[in-house]
Amino acid sequence: MRYLTEAWRKRRYEGAFLLKLNDAEAEAAETQTWLEFAVKCNYLDTDIGRELYRTYDHILGKLVSMISNPSPWLISGRKFED
Repeated sequence: MRYLTEAWRKRRYEGAFLLKLNDAEAEAAETQTWLEFAVKCNYLDTDIGRELYRTYDHILGKLVSMISNPSPWLISGRKFED
């Protein structure tokens, strides 16, 4: 969540925005890995693990979409008038 928050605050700068979105994508994928381990080690119920994994798949899809087409999310530079 931290990286997504940071990405949102950096929408003025496409490169910084994309960097933070990539970080968020990596963290979401890592969370999926930990969910798999938690289920395999019986720390987490299988059905709950599957539901959470699907939720993270949905989140990852949104992140990939934003990375592939960041322009709708960027803040254009505003010029101040005298």
